[in-house]
Amino acid sequence: MSGNAINRHAPKPVDKAKRSTVKRLAEVGVAGIALTSAPYVFARQKTTLRILGTHVTLQEELRQKAMQDLGIELIFEPKGSAAVLQKASMSPSSFDLYEQWSNSINVLWRAGAIQPINKKRIVHWDEINSLTKTGKVTQDAKLGAGDAPYKLLNVQDDGSLGAQHTDKVSFLPYVHNVDSFGYNTNFIEKGVPYQTESWGWLLDPANAGKVAIVNAPTIGLFDLALAAQARGEVIFNDIGAMTHKELDQLFSLLIRLKQKSHFSGFWTSVPESVDFMRTGRVNIQSMFSPAVSALNGQNVPVTFAAPKEGYRGWHGVMCLSAATKGRVQDAAYDYMNWWLSGWPGAFIARQGYYISNPQRSAKYLSEAEWNYWYQGKIATEDLKGTDGNVSVRKGSTRTGGSYESRFSNVAVWNTVMPTYEYSLQKWYEFISS
Repeated sequence: MSGNAINRHAPKPVDKAKRSTVKRLAEVGVAGIALTSAPYVFARQKTTLRILGTHVTLQEELRQKAMQDLGIELIFEPKGSAAVLQKASMSPSSFDLYEQWSNSINVLWRAGAIQPINKKRIVHWDEINSLTKTGKVTQDAKLGAGDAPYKLLNVQDDGSLGAQHTDKVSFLPYVHNVDSFGYNTNFIEKGVPYQTESWGWLLDPANAGKVAIVNAPTIGLFDLALAAQARGEVIFNDIGAMTHKELDQLFSLLIRLKQKSHFSGFWTSVPESVDFMRTGRVNIQSMFSPAVSALNGQNVPVTFAAPKEGYRGWHGVMCLSAATKGRVQDAAYDYMNWWLSGWPGAFIARQGYYISNPQRSAKYLSEAEWNYWYQGKIATEDLKGTDGNVSVRKGSTRTGGSYESRFSNVAVWNTVMPTYEYSLQKWYEFISS
């Protein structure tokens, strides 16, 4: 392991924020406040916080736990990624916090839909690892093309976003992962991670009629571009910044394939992608980790590929609406801090996701869970997913290996390219063709 390796037995950092909270309550004479085992409990009237995002993080168990721990009301509004981005950019007053992926940041920032987050109000900021802060979780890791999150994190003095560290950030780094595609090994022979598994399988004629793609122009586009490049159909100078000519070549190919019924469908949510695979509508498709875990829990033999070309990386972002202020803003900061407090990171680890300060979540995971999900070691027992079903069988190894191995092999990040508007036009032309 590198110098950034995670030691789940390391001494726990002193929680200075909790001490200061107790002191603050004492100073204002608040009595009868019991500090429970919850990480943050505050003496405020119950506040309602509206969170707009996707099914990836807007899950009912997380909502209930956060409300219990924080003493606030949470309204979750999960939608497909394209619908979420459109609503957030056009109507910042319709939400208080936004949860999606880093490729949405440029759109939201340019639209004035989000406000800077004060790093000093993020209790565990110093625990957040180097992936978001510098772009690399190991010294030899690939940065990946496109919108690597570290490029968009810090609010510069001139109001732009950049890599130079400042006291204000455009998003809270929290949930993240690498994505690829999933395939049913009842129909497609199991490949070798990083050696034979290839994005090109999505466009292989052998899989025609049984392929689905995520219907998100800043995500599905890159799955298909990686597939086309892997098969030598289109070669990109910079896959994170495709030119108009390159987009024309790509979509000419894709529209021809669609008209030949190569694609069975385009999904917009994790539950929909599960249904596509479970019902046999597809044998291979763009997939997110929770869908693979859910299908494995239902005894559908889906493998999450580790493509030899590299993963498509994504980083969750939690953003503060430009319209959020006062008591609601305070509750928003409480909720952001709650996400880095340990339990949430352990919860999402069980569906294959990572958290930006994993060491704090380690104590909420069994040694077997930690070793499987983060270290890439063989599961020494059956492991359950967030739905209570066994999603990992004893003797299994996580495809792609450890956290460090997976994030050392990012080909491209979810990205809003300079040709974003043109790519949107081409994407919807493709979907409707």
